[in-house]
Amino acid sequence: MKLGEICNILNGYAFNSKYFTDNTNAMPLIRIRDIKRGYTETFYTGIYNESYIVKKGDYIIGMDGEFNICQWESTNALLNQRVCKIWPRDTKSTHIRYIYYFLSSLLKKIEEKTAFVTVKHLSTKQLNSSDITIPVFFLQKQIVKELDTLSDIITKKKEQLAELDKLAQATFHNMFGDPIKNEKHWETKKLESICSSVVRGPFGSALKKDFFVQKSEFTYKVYEQKHAIQKDAFIGQYYIDELLYNSLKRFTVLPKDIIMSCSGTIGEFFEIPANAERGIINQALLKFTLLENKIISVFFLFLMKQLIINVEKKGSGIQNIGSVKFIKDITLGLPPISLQNQFAEKIEAIEQQKALINQSITDTQLLFDYTMDKYFN
Repeated sequence: MKLGEICNILNGYAFNSKYFTDNTNAMPLIRIRDIKRGYTETFYTGIYNESYIVKKGDYIIGMDGEFNICQWESTNALLNQRVCKIWPRDTKSTHIRYIYYFLSSLLKKIEEKTAFVTVKHLSTKQLNSSDITIPVFFLQKQIVKELDTLSDIITKKKEQLAELDKLAQATFHNMFGDPIKNEKHWETKKLESICSSVVRGPFGSALKKDFFVQKSEFTYKVYEQKHAIQKDAFIGQYYIDELLYNSLKRFTVLPKDIIMSCSGTIGEFFEIPANAERGIINQALLKFTLLENKIISVFFLFLMKQLIINVEKKGSGIQNIGSVKFIKDITLGLPPISLQNQFAEKIEAIEQQKALINQSITDTQLLFDYTMDKYFN
């Protein structure tokens, strides 16, 4: 059958932006960016038609950029343009969760095939005309049960990871208090005194995209924001030649260096692994080279995370985190290396548990993907 024959698909309305507000007493408005995060920060004070209200449990689809479907779990909200709502015409013959899993597979295929110009767009015409195989209702329920079970396992495993992260943070506070406030009266140091260098990437004019070359054995990698954000040294495709590298050597990235995102998404940290490619940082990164006889990387990463939390709580100054001078001038309580090493051992034990859980997530995800492929490909 066609999807439009068994489901209603309602396009969102182009609500007038002059009535948009951040006043939480007004009616929440679901915009395209709210699909993944599951909540809205935009509210609407104008008149609206109640047919555009999305209730908790409704299924909505993002129509721009990344195409995705989610079940809305927040409070009632209005359906803005480029977001649509979908529901079965007959709930006795069509299971909404079956439609959800079908669309999860379909949207991925559509996105892969959609020509990319600036932003990818999805139309309700595409959705309505999509072919869908509908088994009898009890088989739909069996398929949904199988996929829901696997999905629940992955969710629970991710919750375990979150609990272990909380345990690591609690361990840090138990041993050191807040080193920025220096609650345990450690010896105070300026951050620049525990680093051999703190360097911000070169200005944009020194590292333009026109300078990038194809990767070869003679090229050097350009590390970007996404390396810090995604905690992965092996993504990315930008490289420079040796001549340009030699003129930008002070921005060299070496194993054990720590990079920090400092433009847009601020305060994401990542330690460069031993097998990372040689390269330099770009202008959106800050690089720390630690003095290992004064501070170890595990402690430093937790310390900087606490710094970011403190700055965010104050509600101002987060933009200063990207400033080399601001970072260098931070004064903190520095516990002895022996205590830092004890902390590192505890964190290593936690990381080992996380590795086992991550492997379990990977295995379950593989089975989930296989099951989706079996039913919907």
